[in-house]
Amino acid sequence: MNAAVRATVRVGIYTGAKVYFVHEGYQGLVDGGDNIKLATWESVSMMLQLGGTVIGSARCMDFRAREGRMKAALNLVKLGITNLCVIGGDGSLTGANQFRKEWASLLVDLVKAGKITDDEARKSSHLNIVGMVGSIDNDFCGTDMTIGTDSALHRIIEVVDAITTTAQSHQRTFILEVMGRHCGYLALVTALACGADWVFIPEMPPDEGWEGHLCRRLADQRARGSRLNVIIVAEGAMDRDGNPISSEDIKKLVEKNLGFDTRTTVLGHVQRGGTPSAFDRILGSRMGVEAVMALLEATPETPACVVSLSGNQAVRLPLMECVQVTKDVTTAMAEKRWEDAIKLRGKSFENNWNTYKMLAHINPPDTKSNINVAIVNIGAPCAGMNAAVRSAVRIGIIQGHNMLAVHDGFEGLAQGKIEPITWTGVSGWTGKGGSELGVELRDKYEELCIPMVVIPATVSNNVPGSDFSIGADTALNTITSTCDRIKQSAAGTKRRVFIIETAGGYCGYLATMAGLAAGADAAYIYEDKFGIRDLEMNVEHLVQKMKTDVKRGLILRNENCNANYTTDFIFALYSEEGKGIFDCRKNVLGHMQQGGTPTPFDRNFGTKMGSKAVLWITEKLKEVYRHGRIFANTPDSACVLGMKKRALTFQPLAELKEQTDFVHRIPKTSWWLKLRPIMKILAKYNISLDTSEHAHMEHVIKKRVSMH
Repeated sequence: MNAAVRATVRVGIYTGAKVYFVHEGYQGLVDGGDNIKLATWESVSMMLQLGGTVIGSARCMDFRAREGRMKAALNLVKLGITNLCVIGGDGSLTGANQFRKEWASLLVDLVKAGKITDDEARKSSHLNIVGMVGSIDNDFCGTDMTIGTDSALHRIIEVVDAITTTAQSHQRTFILEVMGRHCGYLALVTALACGADWVFIPEMPPDEGWEGHLCRRLADQRARGSRLNVIIVAEGAMDRDGNPISSEDIKKLVEKNLGFDTRTTVLGHVQRGGTPSAFDRILGSRMGVEAVMALLEATPETPACVVSLSGNQAVRLPLMECVQVTKDVTTAMAEKRWEDAIKLRGKSFENNWNTYKMLAHINPPDTKSNINVAIVNIGAPCAGMNAAVRSAVRIGIIQGHNMLAVHDGFEGLAQGKIEPITWTGVSGWTGKGGSELGVELRDKYEELCIPMVVIPATVSNNVPGSDFSIGADTALNTITSTCDRIKQSAAGTKRRVFIIETAGGYCGYLATMAGLAAGADAAYIYEDKFGIRDLEMNVEHLVQKMKTDVKRGLILRNENCNANYTTDFIFALYSEEGKGIFDCRKNVLGHMQQGGTPTPFDRNFGTKMGSKAVLWITEKLKEVYRHGRIFANTPDSACVLGMKKRALTFQPLAELKEQTDFVHRIPKTSWWLKLRPIMKILAKYNISLDTSEHAHMEHVIKKRVSMH
């Protein structure tokens, strides 16, 4: 939430608006006085890495009564505030909308009571409202990700990883209960990310007789040599009749029927705390910018909106439509229309559910397909590759294929280092860190005329045809937490500037995104050319900054941004120019950026990519199978599977050639370059923000659902 508060304040000030903090939520709005304070640029410094919200939040009974809302209106009118930015869950947002609807009548009553003049009422005749969704449950429909969800997943996965290592030493069954009273998102993604044997979510209660099925499944896994069973339970899990299913119930069931050593862990409030992840900071910052833009463009006619993310696009949605669909889910669950509940949750929830079902619940067939599918890892290792391999292997086995692993990349392929890989051979792989085929030669070698698919996996995120690559999120979090520590180290000393070199080859993704997430003053990258004038301006900017309360600077430099302006050069330049004003330190991050355990995003992304790739290969094989042999030489039989804006799509390698700068190994255009101005504005540069690409109001896609 703090990232969103910080961005809203700074972009508001940048546009020339006065920005106020309302402390303690709606209670502060009702009580007024010192609770409503003018915000300054410096007042939001050093808060990106803090969890929760620094301006406080409170449940408020007063605001639920009209009398309370009247007091709130009076406070706003007296300060001339006509735009309200609300960060919260569906309750907070519904309250905001009601407040807006009543605004005109509240003013009439205030004039009647002699609390405000006609003139004051005229000046504040209309209240604009924009919402941002902050909720760890990710239970708000219309938004792919709510602020806080990714960080909650980070906390959960840390616990799961800690538990699974001890369980490897003993044969045990672990039951983990996570938050989600009405929404199973956290439970579902956790189950996917750790390869759980079973997940219980409120949207889709298990079938009748699930107890027997669960026990069979666990016994099966043990028989296959797995030492560990993991069961994930959402706190709101229930059976088909609406009776709650608790972690304790499941524990008793497993112990009684199987006699397995079983442990339960209830996570509780750990999930709400801790440092926000890089994704949440960037999400919060982008939403803050979008919220200010939405308020500036609002008219009395536009409905109150929420700003949100769909794929990686910022979108605006009518607030009440989202609230309605969120309520529709609850109704569907109450009426036992489970399939509808999952559909109403949206596309990504549905995809997660289908992938989970396939990986956890479908048994390998008895008949084989007679097809061999090989998996190769090429290039430098990155976190999340193993998750992709694991799901690819399992989906392949479910399809009846023989799955083969090629060790040591192309060299291994040439030397015949190929061996079959089995279902249990990949168990436990989702949490392990680390680990392009020649299409040119198809006309020469018939052997290469087979379907091929490339899954982008690199920390640099420089693969054409995909907005994200596996491993980039993990690297970004590593860089961000390092920057946090470095900034923290400067808190004690006065006036210090840090220059940090990041990886990425010629691709500036990591430097830019880490710059946004850690609050950098500048990020030098190859794609955004810079010269001596820019360097001079950046130094001058830091000199000015040191005159304020914020006495530290953070500069990121991509390793290949410029052959002559090296990290050493930039360090020397800043040291010389900053003499007597600030001192400098430099830090080259190096290989630590590749390693570590993969983040929830990378595990989940890898899992979905792996399964989608093998399903695609299976379909393609059916198309190209003629007279007992396989022959595929069309461009669309060799593809890159990539995430584009809002969907996973397959793009022929041949078409991607046009979009690629082969010398520098980067795509010719990159979506994230549009986020760079945000970073500059948040660092107090007075540049013009190109809003030509701003989000238009969209509508929540309501699926026509047939009533059974």
